[in-house]
Amino acid sequence: MNRPDQMHPEDTRNLIIFAVISIFLWLSYDHFIAKPNADAIRKSAVHAQKIAASAPSEILDTAVVKPRDEMVDATARAKIENAVLSGSINLVGGRIDDLQLKNYFKTTEKKEQVNLLSPAQTPFPRYVETGWIGANGAVSMPDSKTLWSVKNGSMLTDKTPLTITTSLNGIDFEKTFTLDENFGFNIELKAVNNTGVLQKISPYALVTEHGLPEDFLNLGVAHEGPIGYFDDTLEERSYANFKKKDEEHFTAAKGWIGTTGKYWLTALIPADQTAAAQYRFIASHAVDKNTKDRFQADITGGAVDLGVGQAASYKINVFSGPKKLNMLEKYEDQWNIPHFDLAVDFGWFYFLTKPFFLAINFIYGLVGNFGIAIIIFTLFLRMLSFPLTNASYRSFAKMNKVSPEMYTLRHQYKDDKKKLQEELVKLYQRHDVNPMAGCLPILIQIPIFFALYKVLSNTIEMRHAPFFGWIQDLSAKDPTSLFNAFGLINWTPPDFLMIGIWPLLMLGAMIIQRNISPPPEDPIQAKMVQLMPYFMTYIMAGFASGLVIYWTVSSVFGVIQQVIIMKSMGVPIHLFSKDKNKAKLEKEIASGPSVHPSLEMIEHDIEEAIEGKDITPPKPKKKKKK
Repeated sequence: MNRPDQMHPEDTRNLIIFAVISIFLWLSYDHFIAKPNADAIRKSAVHAQKIAASAPSEILDTAVVKPRDEMVDATARAKIENAVLSGSINLVGGRIDDLQLKNYFKTTEKKEQVNLLSPAQTPFPRYVETGWIGANGAVSMPDSKTLWSVKNGSMLTDKTPLTITTSLNGIDFEKTFTLDENFGFNIELKAVNNTGVLQKISPYALVTEHGLPEDFLNLGVAHEGPIGYFDDTLEERSYANFKKKDEEHFTAAKGWIGTTGKYWLTALIPADQTAAAQYRFIASHAVDKNTKDRFQADITGGAVDLGVGQAASYKINVFSGPKKLNMLEKYEDQWNIPHFDLAVDFGWFYFLTKPFFLAINFIYGLVGNFGIAIIIFTLFLRMLSFPLTNASYRSFAKMNKVSPEMYTLRHQYKDDKKKLQEELVKLYQRHDVNPMAGCLPILIQIPIFFALYKVLSNTIEMRHAPFFGWIQDLSAKDPTSLFNAFGLINWTPPDFLMIGIWPLLMLGAMIIQRNISPPPEDPIQAKMVQLMPYFMTYIMAGFASGLVIYWTVSSVFGVIQQVIIMKSMGVPIHLFSKDKNKAKLEKEIASGPSVHPSLEMIEHDIEEAIEGKDITPPKPKKKKKK
């Protein structure tokens, strides 16, 4: 009979089952239906007071009327070109609204380049706009319809800057664009007051999107939407957040703001990281079928009193490109901005994810293949965890070795649950068996799994990275399927039937691991263990193939380690089938009572530790000689 303060074994069993099921339900939810919701794990920023001037955010020109190429060709433009970018500046509005990546493509076939920025009135508009706004609308400023003229330079390159000018209501405006050899722009805004009266103006810069992006995933794998870093706080907003709050303000001296997808980032960074600026997330909602929701991240600088004949200037840095970690860190140092690397969504296990990425990237530099780098890194992790896994596998081997005695006890006391529990505890103590030691490899794998999940799913370096054979993108799932005979049958199965070759290899490794491991002591847990390889295979078939390769190789190494230990201890090895003793024991467990000797042993150890006693298992007493 249990003491009043003692948890009933049935309750303990149910608690364990609930925890296991919860983990796998979370995995399923995260993979199939989760939506970005980083607000739950981020600190709330202190909302700053709004200042009078704020960047334009009204709904304008959002109806889709022309394909992208036609819209680009329809307006006067100044060309942008360097080794990694191509595009143009729209002279109507002075926007950067045409930007493509030369070395990144939408698919592994490499037929169509990735578009970073596109004009309004195209299927997926996104653009960068800079300029000035007047206080309380006293004087009209250049807008999206204002025509600019090229003052000097015919095109913007990493060797030649470009300056455009316009005049409106007595104020001369000038924008000078500078481009480096990668993805960094500098835009200097100038305004000269020739109106004859004092003018109060403020500089602004914005990046805006009309509707959801072309590559929007909405899977919760990585943050997608507005992002910024202000005063030591990372702020992320999903598109769904704007249904609850369509405008948020932040004031900070140091920071950056922009919009991001899984792999691409367009960010605005004040060149002067000592002057306070207002940062803002804002959405304007569609008013009819000819408009789209507008999502915007913008910066407004401090107001300037522009005297008669005086000039004012403001500099803004713009990054628009792939979220390569070393590139972001380069700009972080160059532009003196805080935590630009956090644009890469490394997740909760940042302290593991970033070192894992750096290690895999380093190995890739040596071997030239990310798949091989993942395998080498897997072996390295197995070596680091060897002491713990070795102890666990030795405990497994001991349990396999005493399985005949366990069967005898279960058969002998199958109608006496209390006595069976007592005898199993004595058996474990007599043979120095710790049945809970088998949990260690699983506990070690959990943070490693989630960290690698982020690395392989979110880092641009893994995108379209080939392995061998049919794996041409380690960040995507295995493209083969058992249900069309791996391509031999001319039929494309639905996504839920895309269970490829590598997931099946993983299934085989997990079944072997199950066969050489002792059965759980509880009937329900035993059934779960039987089904677990198939459940995990179905779930992970939709994950990045690089992650499946890691899990498969890790399981194979685990099998090898366990086989070596079992052989050294004289334990029979059955890789593809169960030995007779284990099969008989599993039948007894399935039909017998639920007992938890391991939990009783843990409780005993805790009580002994609290009392300050030695918690080593007691040795059998020797019989006295007569």
